[in-house]
Amino acid sequence: MSVHFAEPLRLRSLTVSNRLFMAPMCQYSAVDGFPNDWHLRHYAERALGGVGLVVVEATAVLPEGRISPADLGLWDDEHARAFEPLVKAVHDSGCRIAVQLAHAGRKASTYPPWKGKGRVLPSEGGWEPVAPSALAFDEDYAVPRELPASEIQRISRAFGEAAGRAMAAGFDAVEIHAAHGYLIHQFLSPLSNRRSDGYGGGLPGRSKFLGEVVRSVRESVPETSPVLIRVSATDWIPGGWDVEECAQVLGELESLGLDFVDVSSGGLAPGAKTPVGPGYQVGLAARVRAVTGLAVGAVGLITTAEQVDQILLAGSADAVSLGRLLLRDPCWPLRNLPPDSRRIPVQYLRAY
Repeated sequence: MSVHFAEPLRLRSLTVSNRLFMAPMCQYSAVDGFPNDWHLRHYAERALGGVGLVVVEATAVLPEGRISPADLGLWDDEHARAFEPLVKAVHDSGCRIAVQLAHAGRKASTYPPWKGKGRVLPSEGGWEPVAPSALAFDEDYAVPRELPASEIQRISRAFGEAAGRAMAAGFDAVEIHAAHGYLIHQFLSPLSNRRSDGYGGGLPGRSKFLGEVVRSVRESVPETSPVLIRVSATDWIPGGWDVEECAQVLGELESLGLDFVDVSSGGLAPGAKTPVGPGYQVGLAARVRAVTGLAVGAVGLITTAEQVDQILLAGSADAVSLGRLLLRDPCWPLRNLPPDSRRIPVQYLRAY
């Protein structure tokens, strides 16, 4: 059995025991931003299953930054205290844990997927979404309010404040959500950012908000703790954000203290022609890695140990994030790691 994904990965002072990460996947099961028994059980099970790093789902830095009213949050110190049992459960399983800090922008105030599509009205617990420009995601979404510069700066500060709360809760790292058509991605793409001030126009303006967020987060976590970022490396739409712009921006921001890039794609607007297939985003990760020199993760329809090993062996990525595969099979890592690299609870030894 090959052992490439069994090798540890070091990010600053954090050592992750193997190269298999749990991708952040929204559970839409919180009340007022607070994690509950479902979240603790969900994440602890995947930690027991053998991943090296659990990345907790999109967790809003402000109440209006939630994708849905049922999203997690870290806009209050009480949220940090509520996360402590979850963090401890993952640590007790021998696993490391990060949290993805997010703001949904124009894709906020929507229903959980199983409750329908589109906007949750204020009368039903929703709110007015905000964005770089007053452009709706599609006809089922609200037209967002365009953010003034002062409010943009408030949001970047909120990312830093949430990162500080994550550290107080015991998280090992934080991940900035700059992917899938949410607020940071909306600023980056010319398809959703039509501003004419310092936060729009060319690439320096469109990437200004991201730079402010990275600075705010980096200043709020210890120098020893890594800062991760999840990006959509391309919109898959002509004239939109693409992998070359993405790599350029990330290369320029590396000096601000980024440590790892989780490379995904899409989600910015309807009509994208996404070439979905096994490992379809691996080439994007490889390009970002080659241009920036940063450690990167690959994600997207990676479902076999052979795939994971080949990605790492080829130098396309430094880690692989597993998503829906872990929803179906939480113990996939344990079954595919070499015996001497497995973290098996003594209560489960009889199964192996």
